Amino acid sequence: MQDEDIALNSVLGLELNRVFFAVHESANKQKIIEFARKVLHGERAELTESALPEGPAS
Repeated sequence: MQDEDIALNSVLGLELNRVFFAVHESANKQKIIEFARKVLHGERAELTESALPEGPAS
């Protein structure tokens, strides 16, 4: 499953890169950057939550 996630993230990253360079207006590029940051922040938060041990430490 992790390999599939890595492959999907690579494809999404390449597609985001393509869209970014296809857009000519700076305001729209800024929106793309903000969206990518939100997605990345959400992914990092999920990874952090899943890495934390559940319940109090013994």
